[in-house]
Amino acid sequence: MINVIKPGLLTTIQDLGRNGYQKHGVIVSGSMDPLAHKIANLLVGNEVDEATLEITLMGPVLEFKETSLISICGGDLTPTIDGKPVPLRRSLLIKAGSILKFGSCTNGCRSYLAVAGGFRVEKVMNSRSTYVRAGIGGFEGRPLKPGDTLEAGPLNKESANMIDYLLPYVEKSDFTEIDWSISSEFISSYHQKKVIRVIPGTEYDLFSEESREKFFKQPFKVSSQSDRMGYRLEGPSLHLDEKFDMISEAVVFGTIQVPSNGQPIILLADRQTTGGYPRMGYIASVDLPLIAQTKPGEDITFTMISHEKAQELYIDRERQLNHLKQGIALKFNS
Repeated sequence: MINVIKPGLLTTIQDLGRNGYQKHGVIVSGSMDPLAHKIANLLVGNEVDEATLEITLMGPVLEFKETSLISICGGDLTPTIDGKPVPLRRSLLIKAGSILKFGSCTNGCRSYLAVAGGFRVEKVMNSRSTYVRAGIGGFEGRPLKPGDTLEAGPLNKESANMIDYLLPYVEKSDFTEIDWSISSEFISSYHQKKVIRVIPGTEYDLFSEESREKFFKQPFKVSSQSDRMGYRLEGPSLHLDEKFDMISEAVVFGTIQVPSNGQPIILLADRQTTGGYPRMGYIASVDLPLIAQTKPGEDITFTMISHEKAQELYIDRERQLNHLKQGIALKFNS
């Protein structure tokens, strides 16, 4: 059981999304940084689609009423347990009665807190993700607030074995960490200059040559008018060679639309199900975490990538995740 003392700026329960319902007009939602979400779950023995807490910019203060296996991945919001710094991307056993706090945001902007067993909330349309605008999913369809109480689900064998492994080391401390870490291949440098790989969009060739050149050569700034639905960008104005009437079509996570004002919008986790603006491009799946961890006011630049190369990179990342999952299972599932 976890008591919410302070909720933070925007802390919601998310999983990998409400898939399969876009045809009914229901958005996908889900975690903004699916890679950090998946790794956090694997580090506590969960399946990758278990619910985590998505913590944005300013984190919560949480009191753990029971000894729990947790992990924190994604952006660095300087977490501490009873005042002691907590490592990211590690399996941690936190003792009952301890307080987990998040401090200043040093890089990235979203952290993911996983707890062994996941968070026990009801599924809505086969997902525990919170969609705040509709008030569905997660904890009562809303961000956390003071006084909320979260419960973890039942432990599987892997999580139980990890806890048994760490228990002897937590007796004289507020928490203990596992004695190994994940591969550096999984660690994104969220504070570095962000170069985002983009596949040319459906209407790419209909933009003027000047606009296409500006899109890949000049930086864009993430506007303060950005949220989980989409990032509005400020930069060079992009325009079509000729105006045309476009029928609304389905959109995906990472679609880059260009409305009539010429300023691109990147569609994100809480995106609408269809869009009627020309699509300059689609962000490669492997770079969605970089976008999710970009703060308003930061600059990004785009570089072109082929559809085939984007698929190769995605397959490589999924293979790495599978190796991590197998390695943990071999150690703790026997």
